[in-house]
Amino acid sequence: MAGFLDNFRWPECECIDWAERRNTVASIVAGVLFFTGWWIMIDAAVSYPKPADLNHAFHTCGVFSTLAFFMINAVSNGQVRGDTYGEGCFGRTGARVWLFIGFMMMFGSLIASMWILFGAYVASPSPERETVYPGLAVFFQNALIFFSTLIYKFGRTEDLWG
Repeated sequence: MAGFLDNFRWPECECIDWAERRNTVASIVAGVLFFTGWWIMIDAAVSYPKPADLNHAFHTCGVFSTLAFFMINAVSNGQVRGDTYGEGCFGRTGARVWLFIGFMMMFGSLIASMWILFGAYVASPSPERETVYPGLAVFFQNALIFFSTLIYKFGRTEDLWG
């Protein structure tokens, strides 16, 4: 699954060689998505400073999602396959466990953000809340970080130094 975007073909354009710029494009797109997710959440936190509108504990999902982003991208695909990482404390098994824990944190944060959106803002809204925007901000922050993680992890190619 680590190379499912390896055979992805960009639309042909003679003016730009996309094969050489795949890592650059994937990194820029992932960075923009990550930045946009945090920007939306910061906007919601500034717009709704009262805990009755946006509970401060709801920021925990974004923090864990960001931590999972770094955990997932700290392990290269070669380390998971066992091509480049053979020695150390845990070896290939440790890299796989680290990646698994990172993905579990990422999925957990995404599911928790959906729970916050529907549990606190849609299913049982309180009378003092005027809008569901803070709940949408929590969800979109985690969704955008999730998609940026996938693009950054699987959208780039790795040079194996043999």
